[in-house]
Amino acid sequence: MEIIKIALNSLRINKLRSALTIVGIIVGIFSIISISTVVEMLQKSIEEGVSSLGQNTFQIQKFPAMQTGGPAERMKYRNRKDITYDEFEKLKERLVEAKGVGAEQWQNGKVIKFYGKETNPNVSVAGITPEGFINNNWIVAEGRDFNQQDMKSCAANVVLGADIARVLFAGRITPIGQTIRIGQFPVKIIGVLESKGSSFGQSQDNFAIIPLTTFQQFYGKHARSLNITVMSFGKQDYDDLIEKATGYFRQIRKVPLGQDNDFDIFSNESILGQINDMTRLVRIGVIAVAGIALLAAGVGIMNIMLVSVTERTREIGIRKAIGAKKRNILVQFLFEAVVLCLIGGFIGIISGVLLGNIAGSLLNAVPVIPIDWVIVGFMLCVIIGVVFGTYPAIKASNLDPIEALRYE
Repeated sequence: MEIIKIALNSLRINKLRSALTIVGIIVGIFSIISISTVVEMLQKSIEEGVSSLGQNTFQIQKFPAMQTGGPAERMKYRNRKDITYDEFEKLKERLVEAKGVGAEQWQNGKVIKFYGKETNPNVSVAGITPEGFINNNWIVAEGRDFNQQDMKSCAANVVLGADIARVLFAGRITPIGQTIRIGQFPVKIIGVLESKGSSFGQSQDNFAIIPLTTFQQFYGKHARSLNITVMSFGKQDYDDLIEKATGYFRQIRKVPLGQDNDFDIFSNESILGQINDMTRLVRIGVIAVAGIALLAAGVGIMNIMLVSVTERTREIGIRKAIGAKKRNILVQFLFEAVVLCLIGGFIGIISGVLLGNIAGSLLNAVPVIPIDWVIVGFMLCVIIGVVFGTYPAIKASNLDPIEALRYE
């Protein structure tokens, strides 16, 4: 405790010098923590947004979930054949290993009306098979979902997302049994889904679901490509099911041997993998810049500690003369270097987390504290203090007490 008090007192006496020394530490740690906070906020929000598929579920679709290429790459995807209802039925017949195989089509930018009330023209309408509810993790909070009879009869029934029900009915009357209009088409409400909230400020409840056969009757059977959702019985057969589905679907679409798939497999895991690959490059860049700042800060700490040893040579001689051992002097100066780094690291971590969350909130991302990177930040501070404080501490501990006492 005495060594700690002496070390802290030394830092307190030289406030300006100590403050200037830790600026580099603050900049380096702040860079790492702030960017890591923003990236983690974005990842968490994206994870919540893409986890719309049910557990152990993947989707076969025409376009990739994330398109990062140029115009030529996008044109390649547009030139792919649409996935048709016939291809869906053939895959469903062959893929007996799956727990459920469903199909869906989407139309965006629709308006839903109920007497004098109407939604904004940004509602998505989905036509699905009954398997779509469990495959997409849609839970009916009120009423019921579709069944095969609804499909066969092309029933004009609809299940609403929570936002649509809230806008049109506002809790005044029950939506179940009411007739609304999707564009010019009248449909009867048979259910309302549980709310999923929002992601990046965008509602995940602003859609309506009708039977796929009804959808194709409204908008045409070949209006756009189908998406096929497939659920496995468990995690253990999930990867095998993806391989089998890919093989079967290549046969159904007559993809020549050796050629790339003319469709894409989308899953929560695949999209998160792409997101991690993208954010990994950002992290590497930030760590490289922060590493340079921390290296410069470490050199500054070594320089200041060497100056401190020179200034306090007589003090060291007195302490050794009254019985202080080499390890006492070594620990004292090493502790001063580590404390300098930890003070800078603490300020850098606090400011990095705060400003990172402020920046992330502008993107409507979910607030987080990156605990793993906070721990890394503190460990880096200790390592820098030990590495760059060791030489000055050894130099101080090796001073000859007689020569040190003579020093003016």
